Amino acid sequence: MRILLFANTDWFLFNFKRALARALRAAGHELVLLSPPGEFAQRLRDEGFDWRPFAVSRSGINPLAELLTIWRLWRLYREIRPDVVHHFTIKCVIYGSFAARLAGVARVVNSITGLGFAMLADTPKARLIRPVVLALYRFALRGSQVLFQNQDNLKTLADFGVLRHANARVVPGDGIDTALFAPPVDHVPGRVVLMMGRLLASKGIAEYVAAARIVRGALPDARFLLAGAPDPGNPECIAAAQLAEWQAEGAVEFLGQRSDVLALTQSADVVVLASTQGEGMPRALLEGAACGKPMVGTDVAGSRELVVNGENGFLVPPGDAAALAAAIQRVLEDPHLARLLGQSARKTVVTLYSDACVVAHSFRAYGLRDD
Repeated sequence: MRILLFANTDWFLFNFKRALARALRAAGHELVLLSPPGEFAQRLRDEGFDWRPFAVSRSGINPLAELLTIWRLWRLYREIRPDVVHHFTIKCVIYGSFAARLAGVARVVNSITGLGFAMLADTPKARLIRPVVLALYRFALRGSQVLFQNQDNLKTLADFGVLRHANARVVPGDGIDTALFAPPVDHVPGRVVLMMGRLLASKGIAEYVAAARIVRGALPDARFLLAGAPDPGNPECIAAAQLAEWQAEGAVEFLGQRSDVLALTQSADVVVLASTQGEGMPRALLEGAACGKPMVGTDVAGSRELVVNGENGFLVPPGDAAALAAAIQRVLEDPHLARLLGQSARKTVVTLYSDACVVAHSFRAYGLRDD
């Protein structure tokens, strides 16, 4: 069987879909990986994958240019003639579904990894474009297999009538390599707090900074790390002046975009995600949990499915910096509790969110046996 995976970055394919690609190849299937070119393309080719470049504008809104993208994709699908196409991220889902339908692809699988700004934000711009996004989804998802990462997102689109003619199910995230992301053998417990994510308002950056001030008032030796970069193309990107002010204050150490995610995660004592709008399935928390770290998350879509309050971490109300600080401080002040929560967090990921679990779900969506 010939299977095509299409994402909006080669980084996504390399970091999140390599286990699936390896499993498909090992099962004897022919595989094509498609994305805009980047620094990870050659690494995919070095592993022997048939990666091909396809330019797609992440934020383009020129109707003629976007129609041209669909036409180019349709031509490519007709050339490759895949039996299954699997699309990731919003534009790839919508444009890829249009192209696949026109090209007569037998089986279309669409992954909704999060609902995004148009569906989650409560701003005039979001409310203006939401009906357009829903209409595109309604047409694009018709007749496809739709994979969500949490029940909340599935229910939201179902309530809008988008999934009426689609086969929808929940798949537990993108998968975690639990052999790689594992508890460190030489970690000395301390008071290091780690949050990773794009520097967007909806990620709860302001709340994290406020929580750091509170906790450091009681525990001056606590370190609050924030790994991630601004996303200027996103309307929720935090202004450079605000970031500079927080950096100068020093309550949080801004690390920028990091490539040493594993080492950074293993060095932490608790992992945090202060999102105010919701996630698909929060990767940063999953990686921390796999490394045996207790989690502190907000009670929003995605996080509330992963974090079991008081069992593998703590859930706090979104936007509540005081509650976030209290949960973090509780973990930092009680090493025994932190160890128990971390052990449970690791078990959660191994049991439900590992690469093997997600690969099995994907195989079933493709109509393949996973044994």
